[in-house]
Amino acid sequence: MTASSPFDASPPVSALFETDCPVIGMVHLPPLPGAPGFGDGAEDGREAVRTRALEDAARLEAGGIDGIILENFGDAPFYPEDVPKHVVAEMTALATALTDAVDVPVGVNVLRNDAAAALSVAAAADADFVRVNVHVGSAATDQGILEGRAHETLRLRERLEADVAILADVHVKHATPIGETEIGRAARETVERGGADGVIVSGPGTGAETPLADVERVAETLDGPDGDRAPVFVGSGVTSETVADCLEAGADGVIVGTALKRAGETTNPVSRERVERLVAAAGATVSSDD
Repeated sequence: MTASSPFDASPPVSALFETDCPVIGMVHLPPLPGAPGFGDGAEDGREAVRTRALEDAARLEAGGIDGIILENFGDAPFYPEDVPKHVVAEMTALATALTDAVDVPVGVNVLRNDAAAALSVAAAADADFVRVNVHVGSAATDQGILEGRAHETLRLRERLEADVAILADVHVKHATPIGETEIGRAARETVERGGADGVIVSGPGTGAETPLADVERVAETLDGPDGDRAPVFVGSGVTSETVADCLEAGADGVIVGTALKRAGETTNPVSRERVERLVAAAGATVSSDD
């Protein structure tokens, strides 16, 4: 049985990108209004947050990135599942500015696990996809127990008539899965019963290397007899030195944040040169396989 989703993706992930092996870069937002760190240091005020987001996005696009995810990374400590209305408003304004500014697909992730907010922001801002940290099952995190709401997320997408794909983490970072611990089965459940359009495999934390054995296991489990499957992305620890290994392990694409920042520091601005190096390394791997 193929592990393609029985649900209609809107649109399919494969149709979003102009490459068979997309490199997706992160726009990690500084603290937003209402978060403890907002207004501290250089990121002082809404305009500074917006400027930083657009500058990072411009560097990502200029470096050859295939897609971008906007994420409220600086809002720690995070609300577990339901962020306040002002966070949704700020994210919508920023996502709209971003989709207007770039010509690559844009995704939204509302931390820690507000899939309804991410989907609503994406629909309003004409973004292309969302990332959901816990889509099915449950996980123990520093925010407490997070539970997947796939049943709500897919119904909301239908009600909103949103052409927004859902990329869902499997055994998400900064968390410990509760119950099912075999990552291959968890991936299959995420796609077949949760209706995710693609899955993300990551290491234990931000910037931490993703175990290649996990990538191989998920890719192997989702493979169908006709070769049609939900795409697998590596979601942490990818660098220009390791991207080839990730792709050769079975990943269909990568999501990169820390390695694209100046000096490899997650909270620093994006470095165009680092983007170019990683995109080139990914492209070289794909070309060698052709």
